[in-house]
Amino acid sequence: MSQPTQNDIAKHLRALHKPGHPLILTNVYDASTATIIASLPAAQAIATASYAVASTLGVPDADLSKSQNLAALQRIVSAANAVNPSLPVTVDLQDGYGDHAALASTIREAIALGAVGCNLEDADSTGRLYPLAEAVARVKTVVDAAAAAGVPDFVLNARTDVLFQAGASIDDAVARGRAFLGAGACTVFVWGGAAGPRGVERGDSAVGARVGGHGECEVELWRGLLGGAGDPPARRGEGECRAGAVEVCDEGV
Repeated sequence: MSQPTQNDIAKHLRALHKPGHPLILTNVYDASTATIIASLPAAQAIATASYAVASTLGVPDADLSKSQNLAALQRIVSAANAVNPSLPVTVDLQDGYGDHAALASTIREAIALGAVGCNLEDADSTGRLYPLAEAVARVKTVVDAAAAAGVPDFVLNARTDVLFQAGASIDDAVARGRAFLGAGACTVFVWGGAAGPRGVERGDSAVGARVGGHGECEVELWRGLLGGAGDPPARRGEGECRAGAVEVCDEGV
């Protein structure tokens, strides 16, 4: 039986996003954690986390370079493929590292290393939010670059940090989310800001339905959920620098 193509794997990752059936993506950060998660019976896909990758290198998340991030991706994909060559891997690419030409190059390089999806932020490493039109254009750049690289079903999760801006509201997050989906993003992640955990606050949980597409949130789950040892519940928190931190993807988050 022939192995699936990279775009087949991307299609599979897209298909895993089913309303009412949350997709659990475990954040990994090196070859060891990738091997552990890929070996778990219920692991349907894995995701990298720039914060965790940076932590393993002893640098702040904002200082993680493209070369460092992609080098980690190479090790992670290699380790995951050794266990399950068909397991989708999506990579946290921060804001994509540069202008449109550089962003397109980043996507091509990530795909060449085996990624079938990515997380893209609408703020740069200094925290400056890209204007909406520019952020939408960057989403389109990712979509176009992935298609040109032979993976038209590349799964782009577009993150917005708009709620960090003074005076910003959920309406602003909804507007950005809709625009990103309209530009070709598969999912949208709204970071709730410094006042609460990552993701929107519980009172604003209808934002996913208002955006009108798939979204991501972070929840507290137990470490045995994916089929490993039944450890006690994991402590809620950032937790991105340990295997077991999860993101749950569903529609109407």
